[in-house]
Amino acid sequence: MPLMLARIKYCVNRIIKTRFIWNSFLTRLKDNSGRSNIDGDSKGNKKKILDPPTIESVAQLIKTGKAKRIIVMAGAGISTAAGIPDFRTPGTGLYDNLQKYNLPYPEAIFDMTYFKENPEPFFSLAKELFPGNFMPTLTHYFLTLLYRKNILLRCFTQNIDTLERLAGLPDEMIVEAHGSFAKSKCLKCKKFADAAWMKEVVNKGEVPICTSCRVGIVKPCITFFGEAMPSKFFLRLGDFQVCDLLIVIGTSLQVQPFASLVDSVGEKVPRLLINLEKVGDIELSDMGFDFEGRHQNYMRDAFYKGTCDEGVRKLAELCGFKDELLKVYEEGQESLIKEFGKIPTSVEIATKVEKKIKAELELTVDEIDQLAKIFEEKIKIKSEISEEVDQMLKEFDELKEKKSKDKELLKEKGNENKSNDKDDKDDKELLNVKEDITKSDKKEEEKGEKEELKDTNFVMI
Repeated sequence: MPLMLARIKYCVNRIIKTRFIWNSFLTRLKDNSGRSNIDGDSKGNKKKILDPPTIESVAQLIKTGKAKRIIVMAGAGISTAAGIPDFRTPGTGLYDNLQKYNLPYPEAIFDMTYFKENPEPFFSLAKELFPGNFMPTLTHYFLTLLYRKNILLRCFTQNIDTLERLAGLPDEMIVEAHGSFAKSKCLKCKKFADAAWMKEVVNKGEVPICTSCRVGIVKPCITFFGEAMPSKFFLRLGDFQVCDLLIVIGTSLQVQPFASLVDSVGEKVPRLLINLEKVGDIELSDMGFDFEGRHQNYMRDAFYKGTCDEGVRKLAELCGFKDELLKVYEEGQESLIKEFGKIPTSVEIATKVEKKIKAELELTVDEIDQLAKIFEEKIKIKSEISEEVDQMLKEFDELKEKKSKDKELLKEKGNENKSNDKDDKDDKELLNVKEDITKSDKKEEEKGEKEELKDTNFVMI
């Protein structure tokens, strides 16, 4: 239910914003001034959130503790320094180098309909991306440093390479808007596949077929065109309502709905773009970035032109923790090489995570086995008690039968009157004993049932 509400709210907001853009566009055409009639003084000066709108002003907010809930929106550009190509850079981008796959159009390699009909091109590409050797960049460790300083609210990433995790950013801090190669799942039976097996099959250049249902294609858990966004994406949209600084880095902001997230923060929240060129500035609109301060109420957008690593190094230097960033980077690299014996692949990272999950599952199984032993012991004790009760009841019946025979003998001897009172008393005592035994047995059963129910509830929890 929370996920459904989040998706509905997101769709409604997008409809409202789309209409707002259109109305704004029509208004500007009528006005023919190229400027909006927004808040400011009589000379048209804007209210300034960043004064001046530069990376230095952004650094001052971080340095003085005014930015405590930072959201980072990361694109493929933060991983290019690791040797992973982005998608759209002319000449070197992924889409410019797919001719060998004979695709009807470049984006078809990530199109769900095309994939189901012809999965071979994707897995040929996956062989290059999925098992490749790559390490986190300085930018990835910058995210980790923000997290350690307790000022990172969330990292929303378009990347599927899992490098944010490898740099030490915990899962709860990451929203992988387009999924990742960390896991793979059967399209038919929905079962997850073993990471090592997936690596072996992909490296052979084969299309992985599920080993469980034996008919479904096993696809990495990355979001294709035509697929729904991960549920975590919608559940974390509320973060933007409490964000006090937005940093957008290494993305073209051309893919929706990720690109529209820049408009999800409040209108007074400062925004910094670190990129090789300006993106996301929509002409004749109050949406997107407004670096020139022409269309929005507040001057709050800053742009740093350069690579992602250059940008975060500059920002860290201005904030006074460049040396700390470099130390985190060096220690992280050394730790990874020491742990894996070499530069690890994304598959080896996924395998490590999978082993950890299996270890936790084995621990759970051990706990269940322990509870089963306790149940067996209780059943054994209950069985022994039942046997004792049965024996006592048997002895009671034998005693009663003997008493009855003795009574008949007394009648024959003419002493019936003398023994009647005593016999009645003895019979009552015997009946009381039997009743006590039965009640005791019943209480033991009820107690055992309650304990079993309690233990069962524990297992379910």
